[in-house]
Amino acid sequence: MNVAALVSGGVDSSVAVHLLKEQGITPDIFYIRIGMEDEEGYIDCPAEEDIEITQWIARHYGCRFEEVNLHQEYWDNVVSYTIETVRRGLTPNPDVMCNKLIKFGAFDDRRGREYDKIATGHYARISDERGMMSDEYPGAAASSSLITHHSSLKFLATAKDPVKDQTDFLSQLEYRQISKLMFPIGHLMKSEVRAIAREAKLPSADRKDSQGICFLGKINYNDFIKRYLGEREGKIVELETGKVLGTHKGYWFHTIGQRKGLYLSGGPWFVVRKDIEENVLYVSQGYDPAAAHGKEITLMGFRLLSGKWKEESGELVDELPDGVADVKFKIRHTPEFHQGHLSNLPDGLVRIESDDPIQGIAAGQYATIYDNDARLVVASGMIV
Repeated sequence: MNVAALVSGGVDSSVAVHLLKEQGITPDIFYIRIGMEDEEGYIDCPAEEDIEITQWIARHYGCRFEEVNLHQEYWDNVVSYTIETVRRGLTPNPDVMCNKLIKFGAFDDRRGREYDKIATGHYARISDERGMMSDEYPGAAASSSLITHHSSLKFLATAKDPVKDQTDFLSQLEYRQISKLMFPIGHLMKSEVRAIAREAKLPSADRKDSQGICFLGKINYNDFIKRYLGEREGKIVELETGKVLGTHKGYWFHTIGQRKGLYLSGGPWFVVRKDIEENVLYVSQGYDPAAAHGKEITLMGFRLLSGKWKEESGELVDELPDGVADVKFKIRHTPEFHQGHLSNLPDGLVRIESDDPIQGIAAGQYATIYDNDARLVVASGMIV
């Protein structure tokens, strides 16, 4: 099998290569460089150590190594998306866009099409239409690609480790991308991945997990936004009373549900609404203000990841059935799932009705829809 492994220098992708080798697969290793320099100033990921470790992994396991420069593609598709989304007063998700458009988009266009599979260190799995995970097949304990011979239809599925699960970051992938992916560590807990790395004496064994948005490097997020959108003073208003509590430097520095960075006394205060035209932030006080919570979420761009909806009977259908479907869902990257009910609305919109109030429903973010067992990722859409 001809496999490309995307390796970042972190412990997860390093162990993914180790497990592929245990399965008798020698992948070609690719490091994607996405930091860049623009006309306003320097934006870069500190890549030198990452590349050194990735090259070590390639030498150690006898793999071919190649660095792929996707600077411009990342700027055009992810950085620009982030700036424009913030400008519109919405909440961006660069990680979702990076996976869809760069790691499994631009890379596949540039180099990946000559490979049968693309392997990564994401915490996710692939399942067949019967709900059987790839690592449940004999001999596939480490490689989640071997499901290929068991079913023509693949589903993105949750990882064993609920805290590290990254399916929400992958929920905008096209089916052609999902069907090509391998997640060698998806059946492992993070602690097990660390243990394998230490036993194999990998240089990434004790590296800290990366945090934040990579293209920023060491640049503060607000400094980055200020560079491109500037500052414009506006009022901070208490939603319930209309009382002006203070000022802010621009609605684009704030998102729904945000608590930090308001610098108001007598808190905690939460951002619950933004008036984009007037540049006004509305806030509400308390840990659980009713105004900060909601039960109804409307989605646009709703689509089935595998092109099929799996009913409780196990039957596969081509679209979301009429009526109400019970689902689990997430609207942000957390280990917890919400229980809800999915139904069609006019004009191609879809509604989620949550059993419990949810704090910080932010337009622009993506909702990931899972089956009622929180096992398969069945759909996604953008919150409006």
